[in-house]
Amino acid sequence: MKALVCRALEGIDSLAVGELPSPAPQAGEVVIQVQSAGVNFPDVLIVQGKYQFKAPLPFAPGCEVAGTVKEIGEGVTSVKPGDAALAIMMSGGFAQEALAREADVVKLPPGVDPVAASAFLFTYGTSYHALKDRARLAPGETLLVMGAAGGVGLAAVELGKLMGARVIAAASSAEKLALCRARGADETIDYAREDFRERLKALAPRGVEVVLDPVGGDYSEPALRAMAWKGRYLVVGFAQNDIPRIPLNLVLLKGCSLVGVFWGEFRRREKALFQGNSAQLVEWLREGRLRPHVSARYPLERGAEALRDVAERRVQGKVVILPGA
Repeated sequence: MKALVCRALEGIDSLAVGELPSPAPQAGEVVIQVQSAGVNFPDVLIVQGKYQFKAPLPFAPGCEVAGTVKEIGEGVTSVKPGDAALAIMMSGGFAQEALAREADVVKLPPGVDPVAASAFLFTYGTSYHALKDRARLAPGETLLVMGAAGGVGLAAVELGKLMGARVIAAASSAEKLALCRARGADETIDYAREDFRERLKALAPRGVEVVLDPVGGDYSEPALRAMAWKGRYLVVGFAQNDIPRIPLNLVLLKGCSLVGVFWGEFRRREKALFQGNSAQLVEWLREGRLRPHVSARYPLERGAEALRDVAERRVQGKVVILPGA
C-alpha cells in the first residue's frame, strides 16, 4: 500500500511516499481503509524522535484517521467491515490502510463527512477531556484558551461555549482571532499587538477560573498570574517548544491547581470514559453543534508539506492528508 514513509528519525525532510505492507489485524484490532487523516503536532515530534512513543522503522506517521472498516480481528464486536469509523493510533495513519485497537475505534453515524471526522477526535477529544474531566468547567466560569486558533485551542473555544463558559481566546494575529470569534469566543487577545497581561486583567479583573494551554512558552506565567482563586490551569502541551518554569509560589497564592492533560494515556487507562466522551462528541458533530475547521487538504505526495505547516504553526484549525487523492 502507498504511505508517507519515515525511514529514519531525521525530521520532516526525510519523509517520502513509498510502499509499506498492508496491515493484518490481530485479536482486538481493526483495519481502516483511510479516506482522510488528520495532521497533529505529535506527528511532527514522532518523526523527529522527540515523542514518548517510538515506532519501529520504517513506519508511516499519522495518529488520526476516518474511513471504512476493511477487516476486523478476532473478538471485535463494536464494528464490522463496511462500517464508517474514525480511529486513533500511535502511528500508521498517513497511508491507504491503518491499524487500530478496537478500543480506539469509534463508529460513525450516517452522513458524517469523513474529512471532518478525521480532523475531529484528537483535538476535540483532548479539549473535552481537559474541560470536562480535568477542570470540571462549570457554566458561567471564564475560560482562557491559549493558542486558540490551533486544533486543540479552537476545539476548546467551541466546547467552552457549548458547556456554558465565557471564553477568552488568545492568538497571534487578527486573522486567527477572527476565526475564534466566528467559533464563539466572547473576547480575544492578540499576542502580537497587545500587552497580554494588561489586556487579560481588563477582561477578567477577578481572574479566570480555567486556563487551557497547549502552547507553553512565554505566556504561561502571565496566564497563571491571572488565575482566579481555586482556578485550574490545564497543561496540555508545548507547541512553542519551550517548557515553562513556573514559580510554584503562584500556585500557593492563588490556591489554584496545575492539572496535567495526557489524552493518550487517558485513552489507555480509562477506556469506558474515553468511549463515552467520544460518543458524545460524535453526536454533537452529527447535530452540527461542533464544526471542525479544516483549513487545507493535501494529497499524500504533499504530506511532508502538511506536517511542516503544523510544525511552523501556520495552520488554523486542522489540515488533513487524503491518501487516495
